[in-house]
Amino acid sequence: MPRLPQVFGPRDRAYFELFEEAGVNVFKAATLLEEMLTNFPDSKPLGEQIRLCEHEGDRITHDIIDRLNHSTVTPIDRQDVLALASALDDIVDFTEEVSDYLDLYKIEAPMDQSIRLARVLKEAARHISEALPRLRGFRDLSHYTVEVNRLENEGDRITREAVASLFDGGIDPMVVIRWKDLFERLEAAIDAAEHAANIMEGIVIKNG
Repeated sequence: MPRLPQVFGPRDRAYFELFEEAGVNVFKAATLLEEMLTNFPDSKPLGEQIRLCEHEGDRITHDIIDRLNHSTVTPIDRQDVLALASALDDIVDFTEEVSDYLDLYKIEAPMDQSIRLARVLKEAARHISEALPRLRGFRDLSHYTVEVNRLENEGDRITREAVASLFDGGIDPMVVIRWKDLFERLEAAIDAAEHAANIMEGIVIKNG
């Protein structure tokens, strides 16, 4: 009897194609944010490109949900489809919020820790994007998930260091509030990447 991945029909493959599109979009948004923070404030115009990524993420999520609503059979559990689509969309949403807050809070120059967190996010997004095509054959993802988990731990450490630094130098309370918001959004994006990686690993375990 052929393995399940070998008997997927075109309608089934569409889910995997949409997930892979989402992965590319996640990595693009994270790459743009890292570039934006590294070269800020000259890079402010990149905010519009990140906003377009957020719209693209919404479009992909809508397409996945619409397909679910018109399908009786799916290649993986419906709950897993929804959970993964939501987690991937969350990464881009939080990434766009960071970009938006930079403008909303009239940030003049980035703190070093924000650039480091953006680099962690970009690396986590790269691993997510590279792992998603392996879902088609339910191939082992442990290399990618272990690395994303490591990056999430690194992001937590940088965030703690960053928040501590806000209360360590007599910084204006309004500046503290603004940067705390930004650090929390960056951390949330990295957490969403770890959540997506864990969902993907669960899918492979269930269907492998």
